[in-house]
Amino acid sequence: MEKKILYWQIAGMVFILFVGSFMHFLFELTGNWSPVGAIAAVNESIWEHLKLGYWPLVFFALIEYKFIKEEVNNFFLAKFISVLSIIVIIPVFFYSYTAILGEHMLLLDMISFILAIVVGQLLSYKILTKSSYSDLTLLLSLIGLITIGVIFVLFTYLPPHLPLFQDSLTGLYGIPY
Repeated sequence: MEKKILYWQIAGMVFILFVGSFMHFLFELTGNWSPVGAIAAVNESIWEHLKLGYWPLVFFALIEYKFIKEEVNNFFLAKFISVLSIIVIIPVFFYSYTAILGEHMLLLDMISFILAIVVGQLLSYKILTKSSYSDLTLLLSLIGLITIGVIFVLFTYLPPHLPLFQDSLTGLYGIPY
């Protein structure tokens, strides 16, 4: 059983990496179609790059749940912690290396994305194979997952004017019109 769960987490890593990478270009490929901006990166801000981990993880989780729900514990907690790890690792890695090097490097950005996904999926595996947490914890995790998705959509269209949301190429925020 644990082998099957591990397989799904590794498959999730591959799915999230490939779909997230594709979603980096999806907004531009659709001619900057505003509705696609809800799930795809609309600019080169750190915030928009976090969506590239969140949405593919959620899409994969919807598929994964159907196949392993009877064999795992804490599904929504596992996915919530996985998402949180992505949201923490990518900005911490980015701001750390740019503070040290004084510049942005695409290769290091790619490494941070890969690292965040691998750590997130490994944490997911650990939580899925642990004893069950309380129903309240699992419910709050599901609410947390949904809330993060709502915030991603909201801040795509109404971004705060903070460095996290600023396009590193244009200096603009949100969808470029």
